[in-house]
Amino acid sequence: MASPQNFASKLTALVVDDHKTYQKIHQKMLNNFGVKSHVVENGKEAVDIHCHGKKFDLILMDMDMPIMNGIEATKELRAMGVCSTIVGVTSRTTEAEILKFMEAGLDDYQEKPLTKPKLSSILGNINSNK
Repeated sequence: MASPQNFASKLTALVVDDHKTYQKIHQKMLNNFGVKSHVVENGKEAVDIHCHGKKFDLILMDMDMPIMNGIEATKELRAMGVCSTIVGVTSRTTEAEILKFMEAGLDDYQEKPLTKPKLSSILGNINSNK
């Protein structure tokens, strides 16, 4: 298997989470894979950054956030034509909540916190679709 840095070095990611600890964990993991990442604290900031022309290969989207939650933000981003891979990352695990989040336009759903194998798999899928 190729080292993670090799296949992810050209990728960019947006971490959308209001929890500082998860922001740091996910950003550090992305950096370890060589992915350039940016962090915002809620869905509105994620939508706004795209309105200003920024694009990302991957968006790690929390579900529960103030101002605009992950479901609303995902719907809004998809309505704007954003085709980034959006992965819902949340500690919510009821099937109904996960289904509602997936129906908003997620490509994938993962339970918090992300692990290296999960992130490696996500990045591998993005890379093979490029």
